[in-house]
Amino acid sequence: MDWVKILHLLCVMGWMTSIFAVPRALIYWKREWARLGEFGPLGDLTYRLYRFSAGLGVIALLTGLWLGWAWDFAPWVWLKLALVTLLAGHYVLTGRMVARARGGTFRESDLFLRIFNEISVLGVVAVLWVVVVKPF
Repeated sequence: MDWVKILHLLCVMGWMTSIFAVPRALIYWKREWARLGEFGPLGDLTYRLYRFSAGLGVIALLTGLWLGWAWDFAPWVWLKLALVTLLAGHYVLTGRMVARARGGTFRESDLFLRIFNEISVLGVVAVLWVVVVKPF
């Protein structure tokens, strides 16, 4: 069970790296695209980070479900799953932005991307609160 927790935490950390970094990287990718007029190294790095973290997110989800099952899906686990589902939705929206950016389309402003990035921080704080406090 401890190894499942360790694997879960490791994969969550990797997935969170992408959730926090990719929206911010899109800002700099957009600037690079404007300067170069083509797909450059920053775009490649951002795309690879997003794609790599998808696998970590899947492993984090599977190990999290395993742990939830081991804890008999206590009420706080359901709340955590709901919050993680919202974070996964945030991740999917980020993926759509990355896909558009690969084609040279940057619809979102720098301000939007900065706010969008901070929303994920609030979501992670909520998840951590639920896991530590176990309110139910």
